[in-house]
Amino acid sequence: MSNSDNPLKGKRFQQMVLSLANEKFNKAFVEEKSVLVGTPGKEHRFDCVSSDSSIIIECKCYLWTRGNNVPSAKMSTLNEAVLYLRSVNSSATKIIAMKKDYSSKRKETLAQYYLRIYGHLLSDIQIWEVDEKEMFYRVNL
Repeated sequence: MSNSDNPLKGKRFQQMVLSLANEKFNKAFVEEKSVLVGTPGKEHRFDCVSSDSSIIIECKCYLWTRGNNVPSAKMSTLNEAVLYLRSVNSSATKIIAMKKDYSSKRKETLAQYYLRIYGHLLSDIQIWEVDEKEMFYRVNL
């Protein structure tokens, strides 16, 4: 599978998360909706946002590297998503939905690794670990 397939895989993951969120919260969600962040407020587009903007979700379809190493550039991008979510100018529920990817070498999923190393940055942000095969998620492992 080439890198050119990545946007399609990410989009499918985002649509699955949108479906899970619709079911869990019984609300309509919009893809790629802008929300004000920072002071003064500036629009930032998030992956999935409830129509009333009370729930904001960023989707990350990340995997361990081929050698089961940490995808460090992707961790930086994830930290950037945390910064944007923490900068939202409302009391919205904030979620990062991560694809479940288990490393037998490390004996943990990428979401578990992220929480262990960077959990202190999350504040009020939930992590959902989404299992694409089971259409299931776990919160803050």
